Amino acid sequence: MSVLSDLMGPAGQGDRFYGVAFAIVTNNQDPEGLARVKVALPWLGDQAESDWARVVTPMAGPERGVYFLPEVDDEVLVAFEQGSPAAPYVLGGLWNGKDKPPESNSDGKNDRRTIKSRSGHVIRLTDTKDQEQIEIIDSSGKNSIVISTKDNSVTVSANGDITIKAGGKLILQAQDDLIIKGKAVTTEAQADLTIKGQAVTTEAKADLTIKGQVVNIN
Repeated sequence: MSVLSDLMGPAGQGDRFYGVAFAIVTNNQDPEGLARVKVALPWLGDQAESDWARVVTPMAGPERGVYFLPEVDDEVLVAFEQGSPAAPYVLGGLWNGKDKPPESNSDGKNDRRTIKSRSGHVIRLTDTKDQEQIEIIDSSGKNSIVISTKDNSVTVSANGDITIKAGGKLILQAQDDLIIKGKAVTTEAQADLTIKGQAVTTEAKADLTIKGQVVNIN
């Protein structure tokens, strides 16, 4: 492809296009790491490719901001500095007849806001009345975090292990019952282990192991 600056001629010459136009992303591997992309402008000819174009984002600053880089072959909307097609800015992405959005508003209620990545990871906000929730779901669909407004609950699900680490104390606190269930339950302390309560029930269908230098159950 030819760079648009070559096609348009020296600065101040050539046609000017004021407004916006559609373009196709051809390259997103910016050698300077500035999150720029190159785009093709099919309406100027099959060989018309821009130089590196900056991408508009809701927030940008020193090592901070919203980072969503368009994929190669994505359709985007561009505007031109001083009307020059050789200096486009990418304003955002466009869905089309080939590239469909990840959600549908077929009921007209517009109850969902969704971010979905190339591999299928999803962050979804649901505003359906009495069913409001926030979901984070990985591409397998088997691992998720769901915050339910209706139930006032947070559910963490995994098809494999779940690991919680703390550099200091790890505190589990419940206003109601605290229930720990498992096929085999192991509680281990490198120092003292203390379990207190007016009524303490520890139950396992298989092994139940409690370890510690000092074990107190009150």
